[in-house]
Amino acid sequence: MATSRIPPIQCLLTFEAVSRLRSASRAAEELCVTVSAVSHRLRQLESHLGVRLFSRGDFTLTADGAAYLQQVCTALAALAQMPGERATAGASRLRVAVTPSFCRQFVMPKLELFRRSYPDIELTLQVSIPLRDVTAEEADLEIRYGAGAYTDVEHRLILSDVVTPACSPAFLDEFGPFDGFEHAAECTSTRLVRSPLEPWANWYAHCGLSLPEPTSGAQFNDLGLAYDAAASGFGVALVRQKLGAAWFDSGRLLALSERPLASPFAHYICWAPGALERWECAAFVDWLQGVLP
Repeated sequence: MATSRIPPIQCLLTFEAVSRLRSASRAAEELCVTVSAVSHRLRQLESHLGVRLFSRGDFTLTADGAAYLQQVCTALAALAQMPGERATAGASRLRVAVTPSFCRQFVMPKLELFRRSYPDIELTLQVSIPLRDVTAEEADLEIRYGAGAYTDVEHRLILSDVVTPACSPAFLDEFGPFDGFEHAAECTSTRLVRSPLEPWANWYAHCGLSLPEPTSGAQFNDLGLAYDAAASGFGVALVRQKLGAAWFDSGRLLALSERPLASPFAHYICWAPGALERWECAAFVDWLQGVLP
């Protein structure tokens, strides 16, 4: 038997449930998945079979769908009567390039949810170069950090943020207090943690200061490392509110200003034209947007 022709069991269960209940939301509730997962499983099954199963706009079965439903119901009934493990369905492989701090803070803590919603996707996460607008190695999807307006790929904004100067409680006790970190004397006399990903020049302009980008102080090309350095007492860093939430919530970093700057840089998910026609790519994009703050 050519097992590659057998659709994933999750898709068949979803097809049967939607056909029986005539509702994606009721099927999602019965299967303990999201409505989006139901939609993507149906799309995956239609892609696998090469036919349309439902009329668009409702859940009326097409002629092909009605004929296939009979086969599916028969097969599922037979499986329900037989003990033993189910054969592993063929997985759809998906490679996503992602910057390190974004991956650690937003993707890794939610991976179990993705696995439960899409057990038929074999996901590979690869670290991309954490510099603004630098493209990663070849991947199906890519998380970029930068100014957007990319011309080489299709893209969607997934996470914007605000930044504020922040330091450790120990550093504040030793070198503070600071008056909002908005005055030239504070900015030039205090040890700074630098990163090309979040230039201090943007903060200076936000405060109306005519100061050049600093050239001294510890520098890191990963934002998470910069936040760790500031939390260890290296100095004051520009910290993104959402990306740095774990540092702020734990008390390792303290914000020094009540007037944060809307960063000109954001996180975008990017893909080559046509990639979202693959159900697994569309599923990951929808899932990621659903779990981000």
